[in-house]
Amino acid sequence: MPNIYNALSCSYECYRWSNERDGSGSDTRGAPLSVPVGGATLGRIFNVLGEPVDNLGPVDTRTTFPIHRSAPAFIQLDTKLSIFETGIKVVDLLAPYRRGGKIGLFGGAGVGKTVLIMELINNIAKAHGGVSVFGGVGERTREGNDLYMEMKESGVINEQNLAESKVALVYGQMNEPPGARMRVGLTALTMAEYFRDVNEQDVLLFIDNIFRFVQAGSEVSAPIR
Repeated sequence: MPNIYNALSCSYECYRWSNERDGSGSDTRGAPLSVPVGGATLGRIFNVLGEPVDNLGPVDTRTTFPIHRSAPAFIQLDTKLSIFETGIKVVDLLAPYRRGGKIGLFGGAGVGKTVLIMELINNIAKAHGGVSVFGGVGERTREGNDLYMEMKESGVINEQNLAESKVALVYGQMNEPPGARMRVGLTALTMAEYFRDVNEQDVLLFIDNIFRFVQAGSEVSAPIR
């Protein structure tokens, strides 16, 4: 008997996105979904399964982490308050970011959210020796492509030498099944945790956007109530 979470997920996916029906046979690998991690992910685009989707060949790493892992123990958490210096004066003065904290960027189309994101990615790489991971949850294909092209133009992604890139991209776009959109954030989080825990680097994790993440969860839960 499979784990109830896996059973419900499988039942929903079969019902919604394939010709399989309840009662059809299926196999389980008995392990959680694992995705590639480490420096080889920089400059690349992945889907929720950790598969590269940028037509640049396979990822040159054998190191993988499961996307479902236990949270750090409470005693491992750092309670010291410190400010993350973004290098953007108006942010550092009026709305400073806490290191290890969370922040939301709100704004309409074309107001400069992407520009701010790329500035943060550049600054954390140059000033702190860190990297960034961008999780696109439910983005339009055009939006994801535009972001990728802008990152290449700004030098955040170095197509000639991917090792010098400063960001890894994980997309679960609007055309993907809701199960993929709901879990793509965990894939991005897993890649970011590796840089933090193993490489001991500063890392920025961007999730764009939270509304579509919640929407994907609603789409998954509705048919199985």
